Order: sequence, then structure tokens, then C-alpha cells
Amino acid sequence: MKRRELDIVILSDTHLGTYGCHARELLQYLKSIKPAMLILNGDFIDIWQFRKSYFPKEHLEVIQRILKMSMKDTKVYYITGNHDDALRRYSDFSAGNMHLRDKLVLHLNGKKYWIFHGDIFDLTIKYSPLLARLGGKGYDWLIWLNRFVNQVRQRLGKPRMSFAHKVKYRVKEAVKFVGNFEETAIRLAAEQGYDYVICGHIHRPQMRVVRQAGRQVTYLNSGDWVENLTALEYQYGKWTLYEYEEGSYQYDPAEGDADEREDLSLPVELLLKGFSTNGKSGQKNKQAAGD
Repeated sequence: MKRRELDIVILSDTHLGTYGCHARELLQYLKSIKPAMLILNGDFIDIWQFRKSYFPKEHLEVIQRILKMSMKDTKVYYITGNHDDALRRYSDFSAGNMHLRDKLVLHLNGKKYWIFHGDIFDLTIKYSPLLARLGGKGYDWLIWLNRFVNQVRQRLGKPRMSFAHKVKYRVKEAVKFVGNFEETAIRLAAEQGYDYVICGHIHRPQMRVVRQAGRQVTYLNSGDWVENLTALEYQYGKWTLYEYEEGSYQYDPAEGDADEREDLSLPVELLLKGFSTNGKSGQKNKQAAGD
């Protein structure tokens, strides 16, 4: 498969280690691209829901793929989110092309970008972390049920549907939360002199241009790989919102790549062992974006 060369790709909310993660589809997508920069904008590995009994082969292969991309000149930024907040104690760590950050500021074509996960705007996480974790557990089970139903629908020739999407956008308070989240991000970006603000967290892919406080601000959200299977792509000075379509991929696993033979299982296992330990540490969160 010929890979598409891209300047920047932004993924968020993949939630590796949960039933809801579409790791197989994500792996297909990653194998189809060759970005100069890959930004993982929070909740990449779901440490909240992490369990040793559930981390399928496809989830490990996603991590291996990203490690291989970093070894082949792709600069990878891992930005922490609320579900991988245990990593925030290691913020500003770098190793080769891998960089761990709580936020990222970029300058592209004379424009200033503010990139962070967005959980700092979620008051449930800030003031009631236990409630947020319980909600995350319930969401995980809803997604598990959703995947089972979608398997049946696919066998019947019907399109995929999202229970979580329907629930979120039919509940008044959920709609209000999403609206407030986006407006807060846009307002703060304008106040701090940013031309673009890029978030994840709310699992809602979005591209909006808003006039705020006399300044034009572009709000982008990369969506997720649980409900929407989306990513942000930047090439030729333009942002586009990518949405995964099964029919677009005819990759033959037996064909593979020359570098697929490279064994990265040991560092991945050590990485996951560290996540398992960190997930139980109960360390107090730092803010994702800061001043």
C-alpha cells in the first residue's frame, strides 16, 4: 500500500485498552499514512480502564506502529488527557522523536496554534474525579454493547450506528456541555492571542471559524476512535477532517512491510507494565494547558 504523505496528523481519544477502541481500523489508517508530525492529543491509552486481562494484539500493534513511525523520522507528540493523566508527572520528557507534553504550541504559516486535550474545561473531572471515573466505566460498557449490536447489523447489511452519539445529542445537558466546551476553548484562545485551538476530549469532530473579541479563531476537534473514527490532517497549508471508511482499505496483512519484522514487543510490554502501575498511583492531576 502506498502511504499518503502528510505534514501533520492529529489523533485523540483512541482509548487503547478498552472494548470501544477500534484498534484494527486505526492500525489500517496508520499504515496508510506517512506524516512528518503525529500528535496524539490525549486519552491514547486508557489508564483509567486499563486491565492486564484485556489488551488485544491489535492494540499492541497500534503502539508498535507508532514507535516504528517515530524511528522513521516522524516526530510524535503524546499530549496527556484525563484518561492517561498518570503520565503528567513525566511531562516535558523526550526521547528521540517521541515527546510527552501537557500542551503544544505550534507556529504554522504565520499562525499560532494552541493544542491540548481539553479536560481542564470539564468540571466533573476537576471537582468529582470519582464520578468521572464511574461515568467512564459506564461509557465503556455502553460502547461494548454497541460493538456487539454493530456486528449483528453488519451481518444484516446495515450501517454502523453509535449509541453513545445518540444519547449525548438527545440529552439537553450533554448538548449544553459540548457547546460550553467549544465556546470556552474559543474564547480563551482569542484572549491569549491564538489563531487556532485544537482539542479532543468530547469525541465530537469539528471545524469552526469564529470571530471572537475582534479576532478570528479556528476551532478544530479531531474526534475519536471509539464512536466517530476521525482524525485531523494538515497538508499544503490546509486542514481537513478525515473519517475512516472500511471500503477504502484493501491492505493485505500477509504482504506486510520490511520493517514489520522488527520486534518491539519487549519495550511495548515494559511500557504497558508502567501504565498498569501508574494507573493505580492516585497522583493528583496537573492542568493540561496551564498558562
